[in-house]
Amino acid sequence: MKDIDDTKQPLLEHLIELRRRLLWCLATLVVTFFICFHFATDIFAVLVQPLLRAGQGKLIYTDIFEAFFVQVKVGLFAALMVSFPVLATQLWRFVAPGMYAKEKRAFLPFLLATPVFFAGGAAFAYFVAMPWALHFLLSYQGNVGGIQQEALPGVGNYLTFVTRFLFGFGIAVLLPILLMILERAGIVTREQLAKSRRYAIVAAAAVAAVLTPPDVVSMLLLLVPLYGTDELGIPAVRTARRCGARGDDRLSVPVTEFKKEEGREAPPGGGRVGGSGPI
Repeated sequence: MKDIDDTKQPLLEHLIELRRRLLWCLATLVVTFFICFHFATDIFAVLVQPLLRAGQGKLIYTDIFEAFFVQVKVGLFAALMVSFPVLATQLWRFVAPGMYAKEKRAFLPFLLATPVFFAGGAAFAYFVAMPWALHFLLSYQGNVGGIQQEALPGVGNYLTFVTRFLFGFGIAVLLPILLMILERAGIVTREQLAKSRRYAIVAAAAVAAVLTPPDVVSMLLLLVPLYGTDELGIPAVRTARRCGARGDDRLSVPVTEFKKEEGREAPPGGGRVGGSGPI
């Protein structure tokens, strides 16, 4: 079994292969989009549950096309989630033939763990972060200087709020996997990650400020797990390096010693069938 597929192909064949993989991805997205668009109302009904638990029972739209485009965005959002395994598989099948067996063993577990980690981060956002943020933001309703202040969120704004939270927390949990991939690729090292903690805090704060509403509670809800996953990425990189080193030691074969042992135990005829005389 070859360690790598060393078949030489011209550039045109690589482009044809890339086009075939992209067509598979596009076809998958189109099919899943139409299916998810058919169930867009039911999917959006799930997304508005945190708003209902926060005590808000009304959504409005002021643009006549806004409700329709929200359904389209919901269908596209759900299609990306559902078709991600197929998209990742097509990407892997295009890249894997150019990788060594050791690299395949290193990257394949990360690829398989990506949807699990992303789903965990999105679940934390859906069940914990979003209700907390909505309770805080909707608490500004009431009497202000004799005027009744009432929250009437639009469907488009609420969908943007939901997708930011789900993608933000999902990607934040994927940070240790990204760091391990970068370390395996030789782009960063564990020592560089340990020295750049102060920059990681600033970067996490900037990302949390962009992806969350302008309140301290929501920002901390994303900042803490985002920086926490960066800290978890450092020991994860060290563990992955040790496991990889042990795997390389088990796979390595002392060829020279094996030849010496074979030379000592070989019969007088040099191991040929029929003795030491000429064949």
